[in-house]
Order: sequence, then structure tokens, then C-alpha cells
Amino acid sequence: MNNIAKTNFDPTLLTDLLPTCRAGLGAAEALGAAARRAVAGQVAPEGRVEAARMDEHQFAAHGLAWVATYVESLRQMLGWAERLDADGKLGDLEALMVQAAFGEYLAQLSNGIAMSQVEIVRPPDLGIDDDTWHAFHTPEVGRLLRHGNTAAARQAIAELIADGNFGDTGLDDTLAMVRDQFRRFTDDKVVPHAQDWHRRDLLIPDAVIAEMAALGVFGLTSPEEVGGAGLDKVAMCVVTEELCRGHLGVGSLATRSEIAAELLRTHGTADQKEQWMPGLVSGTVLPAALFTEPDVGSDLGSVKTRAVRDGNVWRITGAKTWSTHAARADVMTLLARTDPDMPGHKGLSMFFAPKPRGTVAEPFPAAGMSGTEIAVLGYRGMKEYEIAFDGFEVPGDALLGEAPGEGFRQLMATMETARVQTAARAVGVAQSALELGLSYALERRQFGKAIYAFPRVSGKLAWMAVEAMVARQLTWHAARQKDAGRRCDLEAGMAKLLGARIAWAAADNAVQIHGGNGYAEEYPISRVLVDSRILNVFEGAAEIQAHIIARRLLSAN
Repeated sequence: MNNIAKTNFDPTLLTDLLPTCRAGLGAAEALGAAARRAVAGQVAPEGRVEAARMDEHQFAAHGLAWVATYVESLRQMLGWAERLDADGKLGDLEALMVQAAFGEYLAQLSNGIAMSQVEIVRPPDLGIDDDTWHAFHTPEVGRLLRHGNTAAARQAIAELIADGNFGDTGLDDTLAMVRDQFRRFTDDKVVPHAQDWHRRDLLIPDAVIAEMAALGVFGLTSPEEVGGAGLDKVAMCVVTEELCRGHLGVGSLATRSEIAAELLRTHGTADQKEQWMPGLVSGTVLPAALFTEPDVGSDLGSVKTRAVRDGNVWRITGAKTWSTHAARADVMTLLARTDPDMPGHKGLSMFFAPKPRGTVAEPFPAAGMSGTEIAVLGYRGMKEYEIAFDGFEVPGDALLGEAPGEGFRQLMATMETARVQTAARAVGVAQSALELGLSYALERRQFGKAIYAFPRVSGKLAWMAVEAMVARQLTWHAARQKDAGRRCDLEAGMAKLLGARIAWAAADNAVQIHGGNGYAEEYPISRVLVDSRILNVFEGAAEIQAHIIARRLLSAN
């Protein structure tokens, strides 16, 4: 901690940081438990969550989700620091990040968490009484509130990240090599072209996809016996982050492959696996996910698209929307209703529906299928479509697992992985905003010096570095849970919920650092801003995500 002595804040906090944070975490956990009991009294007075009461007390229930997410974030930041400390790698920067994270998140737990720009949930909103609130303010919490995320602490962090070092993430040697390989690929093949692809609304070039396939992106977590790399979900997060650091669309290309491969591995028949897995893993077969409909967003149980058996084939009729990369895809994971008499999700089935790959001139050359492009602000490179089916023919053996009525359950089983990967996408976008903001602040000169010298510029970047690490550690925790074979929908949901907000905040602040230039399309941060906004919407909007987290917490009460 030699560098810390030069700063003008209490250096003694760093000497017993980990014990102080452990005590602070204990206080946060107690507050979180009290919040859960209080909200349970509102929405589950008889011990079972009541849907009507969840809607009536939605603000409190969603606030509980945010409180629990903050507590888990602090737990994972402390765990990260303790692992580094055990390995002799807890340096000045990492310790300051933990200190700042605890200082800020404890302050927000005490005084209010911003669920959105216009919604701040405070302890009384959750039903937390004054005695519980006062009990939270232990001496250790008070110390972290006073000295944790101060302006001086942020300036100390700013000094340490100025050279582009954003802290030891805690990766082992193997994953560090994976990260470095994909960082080089992103810097060489993606970063120089990303802004042009975005501004011209171009598809990500086939040559880039081919190079990604050669690096094993599309089979990263698939078993070696089917041609995959056999790596774990943490590796998936590392690769996703590095690719999204260059371009959100590039980093998202593998999301559909990951979902399709997991559906196939878990639920497919032997013939289906033999037919599709080699192409998915090698990247020669590109999938698209067709779940959402024009009148159906998060409520997938209301899907209306029909699949009717007609001899040796299925006939698909209906409409899908927000179908990413659908024109260039070779196969669609398609959710359709096979039993119109079964209500909700029980009548839904999943299909691996082949289609001819389209071109720019003719995006949907298949009979019974047409599409209209949806123009979007960001998240470009794959294109979005609304698709109409009118008797579109699907082979009779395309029903996943030959299991009618199991589509919703099959899809939900992949949501853990999808949300973990989306959280990793958010970390990559946040990291991109941080790096772009730092580079600009060091180069841009005003009033005779680089604007990084102004504390409200460098302080923003320091906090962005802290929150990027928070989101990263929370995401990797969810991935480790998945790798261990444990249920992780709660952890994945928390990582996605917080990561999306952190990415948006980082991009917004990086635009502010750029000033007027941040609003100019020639600067990449303008793309990162519009890209970051979608993260709070897809793979479960923030409100839906908070609702799911709250139900899980309260169901376990």
C-alpha cells in the first residue's frame, strides 16, 4: 500500500480493509434479510407469493431485488479481494476498488438505490423500520461510508488506472491467455472497423465471422467430442467481454449459437445432434432465435404462432419480431404453439427449423416466409427483422427432442446461460466506454492541460473502473455457479440486472467526458452509448428481471 500514503484520506482503512469489509458485508446481509422479511409480509402474508399482491407492491418487491443484488455484489467483491490477498496479489488499485465499492453501495443501501433514473427505492419503501436502519450503521459501516468512496479515493484510483491498468481480475493463467488472445483479435480485426459497420449499418463481414469460428468462438463451451473447445462458462464470459469491448454485435454473435447448442445438447435427439451440432460448433451453421412476437414480449406463454402437423412436415403460421440475424441464419430455434387447446406455456414446442441463408438483395428466399427489417439505433451488425410465416414448411423431425409441449421448459433451461452471457456483454460495453473515455481524457487538452487532470473527469473514470469490476466479479460468480451444475437463475439475473445499468451509466458518462464530440457519429463512444441502451431491454427487461429475482427471493423465504 505504499502509494496510498500520498493521498489525503484515512490510510488506516487500507491496513484492515478486509476485516472492515467483512463486517460491513455482515451488516448489509442483515439489512437484506430484514428487507426480505418486510416485503414477504406484503406479498406473501400466508407464506406463498400472491401474484396480485406482487403487482400491488411491485415497487417494494423490485426494490428488494436491487437490495439483494447490491449485497451479492459486495459479497463477490470481497471474495475477489480475499482470493487476491491469499495469492499476494492484492495491490493498491484492487484494495481501493473494494473500498470504493463498499463505501458507495453501503451508502445506497442506507439512503436509496436508483432502480432507474426516476425511481429510487429507500429503506422505508421496503418496510424497514428505524431500529433496523440504525442497527445497520455499525462502526465498520460508518467508517466505510465516511472514507470508502470519497473524492480522494477516486483520485487515488485515477492515478493508478491512467496507464490503462484496470486491476487484476483474478483470472488463472489459462483464462488470462484466452483473454489476451481475444483482446488481440478484437484490437486488430474489430476495433478499427466497428464504427464504420455501425454508421453504414452493415452486416458484420463474413470474413470476421470465419476468423471467429477458427478461434473456436461458436463451440467454446461445447464438449470436445463434438468438436467444441470444452471450456467453461467463465471462459465464455471472458471471450464475450473482449469481443463486446470492440463491438456489441460481434460479441453477441455467439449468443444464439450458445443457446442453440445448449438446447440441442440438453434436449435434442441423437439424430438432431448429429445433424446440427457439427455446424453450430464450427460456425458454418448460423442460428437465429425466434421467440418474441409483435404482441408478446416477456410473456412467452402467450405465443400465438402455430405449428400444425401436415403429413411428414409441420406448417408454421404466424409472426415473430426482434429476430436478430435471421436473414443470414441457416437454422431457427423457433417457439410455436402445437396444441391450441392447452393454455399458456403448456402448448408450446421448440423447433430446429432449417432455412436457406439469405442475402442483402434477397434476405428471405424461402417459400412461406417473409421479413421486414426493423431499423434500430444501435446493436447493429446482425440486423433485426419482423418475420411473417404463412404455411412455412418445417421437416417433421425438426421438433426438438421429439417432445411436443416442452418448448417453454426447454427454453427456460437455457435462460441462465443467456443471461450470464448478456451480463458479460454488459461488462464488455462498460469496459469499452471506460477505455474510450480514458483515452479521450488523456489526449484532450483544455485550459492548458489534459482534461484528465480535472477531478470530475478522472473521478468519473475511476468509478467506472470500480463498477466494471463489480459487474465482472458478479457475472463470473454466476458463471461459476453454472459450471458447478448449480441452479443460478438468481445469480444470473442479478448479474444481468446490475451489469446493464453499469454499462449504460459508463457509456453516458464517457459521452459527457467527450463533451460535444461525444455526440458526433465519428467518435466511437456515440455507438457505445446507443449499444449500451439495449442491454436493459433484451434477455429480460430490467423490470421483468427484478420481478423474477424478487419472486425467487420471496419463494425461498
